[in-house]
Amino acid sequence: MGTDTLRTPPADGADLRREQRGWYFYDWACSVYSTSVLTVFLGPYLTSVAESAADADGYVHPLGVPVRAGAFFAYSVSLSVIVAVLVMPLVGAAADRTGRKKPLLAAAAYTGAGATTAMFFLDGDRYLLGGALLIVANAAQSVAMMLYNSYLPQIAPPEQRDAVSSRGWAFGYAAGSLVLVVNLVLYTGHDGFGLSEGTAVRICLASAGLWWGAFALIPLTRLRDRRHSAGKAALPGFRQLAATVRDMRRHPLTLAFLLAYLVYNDGIQTVISQASVYGSEELGLGQSTLIGAVLLVQVLAVAGALTMGRLARTYGAKRTILGSLVAWTVTLAAGFFLPAGAPVWFFVLAAGIGLVLGGSQALSRSLFSHLVPPGKEAEYFSAYELSDRGMSWLGPLLFGLTYQLTGSYRDAIISLVVFFVLGFVLLARVPVRRAVAKAGNPVPDRI
Repeated sequence: MGTDTLRTPPADGADLRREQRGWYFYDWACSVYSTSVLTVFLGPYLTSVAESAADADGYVHPLGVPVRAGAFFAYSVSLSVIVAVLVMPLVGAAADRTGRKKPLLAAAAYTGAGATTAMFFLDGDRYLLGGALLIVANAAQSVAMMLYNSYLPQIAPPEQRDAVSSRGWAFGYAAGSLVLVVNLVLYTGHDGFGLSEGTAVRICLASAGLWWGAFALIPLTRLRDRRHSAGKAALPGFRQLAATVRDMRRHPLTLAFLLAYLVYNDGIQTVISQASVYGSEELGLGQSTLIGAVLLVQVLAVAGALTMGRLARTYGAKRTILGSLVAWTVTLAAGFFLPAGAPVWFFVLAAGIGLVLGGSQALSRSLFSHLVPPGKEAEYFSAYELSDRGMSWLGPLLFGLTYQLTGSYRDAIISLVVFFVLGFVLLARVPVRRAVAKAGNPVPDRI
């Protein structure tokens, strides 16, 4: 199963199932950070903290650099991506070289969970503290997800990976939904609990970190390290990433899939990040409607991930992903015609996004796992994670430029169709069965 070069004896079926169940729980642990912290609460709250510290012209001055308070959150996220780009390839190569993924996963997970929990102390005008904690938490989350994803080829034989990957995503969306419901109850009813709005938000932020740290114990007790024979030392940051890309050039079909994924995933990430802007600015919907739509996406993404995992068993992962890209295109086209001031239709759009979101991501991960040469799982998944988190800038750029040129968010949202169409064409051209064989892995009956 792609681990024949490892020193550790292969696990039997019961051991693998135990590892798989533990692996699911890392998604359960960390997804609340993405949902409650990044998607819902931290952006508006950190912006308000920065605005309270701003000068008369609306600027804050981190390290003496003038920055508009309203842009501080976005700049902090961007800086966290740069940190992740430097760290991920280095950690990935070290994990593959030593086989000691679990201590590295623990270090990344608890660094992120600790930084998130410390957001409880983000009050007053402590915008620099908030920016620093966001950078640490977001970069740590990227590193941990890279290590987590790289376990997939080792804990699931080829014929099980679509199902295992889909269940992991479903666990994550289920946890995100559950914690978000509790957080929204606390946030909307903060007066009844004797809390200020700011205190309620800080409790919601900190609770995500505590949840992350508590449930990370489950995968860390169940996952096993696989020992590799000694290899070359890891190189610094960008040099290691360049070395990984050079190695990928020996596997051009793997690189071709990664290019297709980079394109259509850029579209997915842009829809996720800009849908609330479209809902508020173009459709005139309120904050409660937008948060409700986020919750609906989370709930339906559980069903969508599991359903698409079952479809992949019948039709193969590649065909199922291609079908999801058609569904994304249809959803965006429908979004273009949504009437303003009609929350029901926005919820219908959110339902469409939720049903294809989890499956698109889960099956992309499992398909890529077949294309990774044995012994290079963490190194290759660092490049995959960078595609997922660090390279998704073309979509927002196109969205912004289209709005700037046309003055219409409807034109901006429909412009994103190009990512799904181009991604479909690029993925359709990848001969995945030959790509799996060229990577040195067994070819599943359906892929």
